[in-house]
Amino acid sequence: MRITPETVRDERAWVRERASVVVPVINETRDRLGRLFETDVDPVTTEAYQREVDAVFADGEVAVNVAGCVGLLRDLDVANDYPGFVVDEVLGRELAATIAGGRPLSLLAQATFHFVDVHVSEDATADDAGTAGADDLDAALAAGFQTRLPGWDWREEESPFAVGSGGDR
Repeated sequence: MRITPETVRDERAWVRERASVVVPVINETRDRLGRLFETDVDPVTTEAYQREVDAVFADGEVAVNVAGCVGLLRDLDVANDYPGFVVDEVLGRELAATIAGGRPLSLLAQATFHFVDVHVSEDATADDAGTAGADDLDAALAAGFQTRLPGWDWREEESPFAVGSGGDR
């Protein structure tokens, strides 16, 4: 695999166009997690997803890594799939973490990846159908973007652990 600025632009376009598959997975994931944690989580729109894709790809260091993982997962296939279970899981987990950003969000995205992955069984488009990495790619995109996008109350409020904020001085 060779990654060039053109490759990164192509992968960005592909990830943006993937909104029709990824956004419903994000919203299903938020519904499931909301029920589990007894909270309401705002849904994500196609426009918000695409703006966030643009933000991820605007950072060149992040963009090249996201493009590399996306490209690998799009092409990854393993005879009989199961022997390749580890490589597509590792790539998916790392892609989700890279999209989400630094800690603690990257760790949260990795955990969310596994939660999403068990619900994404096959790819919705014919061009990727049949590859071992296709479902992991959709799960990673959904986990990473759902983690970094607003909509979780705990992310919207000021943290009580922020030293130097409020009246704790």
